[in-house]
Amino acid sequence: MTDLYYTLRVKQNGQYLSAAPDPDRPTRFVLLFPEAADALSYLDAHASGMGDRFAVETVGTAQLGKVLERWGFVGVGVVRDPRLPDIEFAARG
Repeated sequence: MTDLYYTLRVKQNGQYLSAAPDPDRPTRFVLLFPEAADALSYLDAHASGMGDRFAVETVGTAQLGKVLERWGFVGVGVVRDPRLPDIEFAARG
């Protein structure tokens, strides 16, 4: 893992963009991007026209535990390819 990732947050309420890879379980993973451009590409590919509703924010690996705890995420989803999307999920250990 790198020391710095990028996230997408809803400007209106501050919530992080997240994913639920298993529709039968209510668990959520915060999405992380290795580059700010990847976060913007993800929005362009999967939420076209809604980019102005999100802000790209940096988060360090040292901050991730607090983000997961505060927002109730069970882990992270690192977006490897924002166009497909190809996401690598990792639960908090």
